Amino acid sequence: MPCDVPHVLLVNPWIHGFAAYDFWARPLGLLAIAARLRAGGLRVSWVDCLDRFHPRLPPGLPRKADGRGAFLRTGLPTPPALADVTRRYARYGIDPAWLAEDLGRLPRPDLVLVGSGMTYGYPGVRETIRHLRAAFPGVPVWLGGIYATLCPDHARRFAGADRVFSGPAETELCRAIAEQTGFSFPGGPPPDHLDAAPWPAYDLERRIPAVALRASRGCPFACAYCASRLLEPARRLRSPASVVTEIAHWHRGFGVTDFVLYDDAFLARPEGHGPAVLEAIAAAGLPVRLHTPNALHARGITRETARLLGRAGFVTVRLGVETTDFARRAGLDRKIDAEDFRRAAEALRAAGYRPPAAGAYLLAGLPGWREEEIVRSIDAVHAAGLLPVLAWYSPIPGTALWPQALAASRYDLASDPLYADPAIVPCRKEPFDWGWITRLKAHLAA
Repeated sequence: MPCDVPHVLLVNPWIHGFAAYDFWARPLGLLAIAARLRAGGLRVSWVDCLDRFHPRLPPGLPRKADGRGAFLRTGLPTPPALADVTRRYARYGIDPAWLAEDLGRLPRPDLVLVGSGMTYGYPGVRETIRHLRAAFPGVPVWLGGIYATLCPDHARRFAGADRVFSGPAETELCRAIAEQTGFSFPGGPPPDHLDAAPWPAYDLERRIPAVALRASRGCPFACAYCASRLLEPARRLRSPASVVTEIAHWHRGFGVTDFVLYDDAFLARPEGHGPAVLEAIAAAGLPVRLHTPNALHARGITRETARLLGRAGFVTVRLGVETTDFARRAGLDRKIDAEDFRRAAEALRAAGYRPPAAGAYLLAGLPGWREEEIVRSIDAVHAAGLLPVLAWYSPIPGTALWPQALAASRYDLASDPLYADPAIVPCRKEPFDWGWITRLKAHLAA
């Protein structure tokens, strides 16, 4: 490739926090941008600070056969703002010296793009950008992703980037890169044309433990605790055929066995799209395993849908239940009622799903909700023949539940995204309490 073609480096940053684990976490947005830039003729390089397959890693880091695994963990001083939390703070990802070596082997880029995960992990983003500036003085660094979208003002003040992009900014970003570099390149199809977009560039990774798929983007619901509508305002669908073609590409060409459905509302409106995708995957007959860590809409689980999930190769099925106190959940969402939950659980059992393959997410740490209420939901999920899985609540600015979170927290949530870390259970007035968490975990296993 000619040397006058701009060189763009994309970097998946470290995570700083009290807990992190790779539950099929793929930097899907950043790899999708890499694919668009590469398709437009730019030179693209990739560095992943969370790389679980880095050659310098010590042997024995726990990995699962389905693509999940532990990140390398290095202890860090707890931020002064969280000094009251009796947990160990850490950097998750490769050693900074390894990052310096990896960057030193790259040609100097013309631009660096950095992604970002959840808001409370921003110190890892800031540390990553600091190392990038040391390696490539004078090179512009741009930031996008979840933190950049949900806390753009904070990101502009504290992340250290030259420019911050918010929301699904594919078109805006490609236009900005063309202006920055003076290189005219096609930015790819419009964001609405999901079938025509290049697949995320997983081949840039050292190894591909699992591939994240999106059969749709966006969500028709506006749940009080969820950021989906803020991150993806529009609902967009892919054709079933394009989803199957992508699965076949990564399986046949790269040996990938595990695929992860990243949809926020796969079985929600419009009716018929999710089942059509399942039919297409089942008809392809590929020997793959599929997982739904983002949860499925329980109202869409019928006996036929449950059978289709099995035929298509879904081995990890999670329902988004949040609480089985259906009389109280009106302040959270209106996705399901008690009958929807009963019917979905029965359909999964009839299709042969059992724990741990079939489970239901329950929100813990919601503002104003008591321990005994979570325990009752755990018991109800157990009784329904599903695995209860706790999802700890992280308060998100811009959501309907944010004002209640502000009132319930012992911290000034609005002053620093650090306080949104679900590992510290921020929406309780009482000091951090390991006993409360331990009791809930013990009840899960009972």
